[in-house]
Amino acid sequence: MKHPLVAFEYCPICGSKQFEINGERSRHCHDCKFTYYANASASTAAIITNSKGEILLTTRAFEPAKGKLDLPGGFVDINETAEEAIIRELKEELNIDINNPTYLFSLPNEYNFSGITVHTLDMFFKVKVDDNIQIKTDDDVASAQFYDLKDVNIENIGLNSIKKVINKLKFEIK
Repeated sequence: MKHPLVAFEYCPICGSKQFEINGERSRHCHDCKFTYYANASASTAAIITNSKGEILLTTRAFEPAKGKLDLPGGFVDINETAEEAIIRELKEELNIDINNPTYLFSLPNEYNFSGITVHTLDMFFKVKVDDNIQIKTDDDVASAQFYDLKDVNIENIGLNSIKKVINKLKFEIK
């Protein structure tokens, strides 16, 4: 996969070809002095559990990692809080309404999209749901199912940060 800075050949401000890589995170224009930083994109994921302590995992409908297990969630939109993003994403992907997601922790991740590596900061939220919740998958989710953590094969998880979370949760319940 390509680093995101490879996609930029010309300065987006003045159009100069003198837009050169300036370290690992930026490009700098020698003509107009503009510096573009490739910062991490904000993303959210929900650790949804039921009364049995099972965790809800989704199956990805599209690349990257099509057909692999994942946690529901997605990118934070401009002018949106992480809490608003996870509430919106759960509505879009699972057609469920939640009110009070609890922030847990964050992990860096790499998300390969259209040949470019998008560096993300994934923020994880805890969400408890009633056992009788009606889930109807949509958006980029093919299916959703509750799993006992001990039955989850880590090799069936598609994204690195999600693998780390599942391993962490498995360790915590031992």
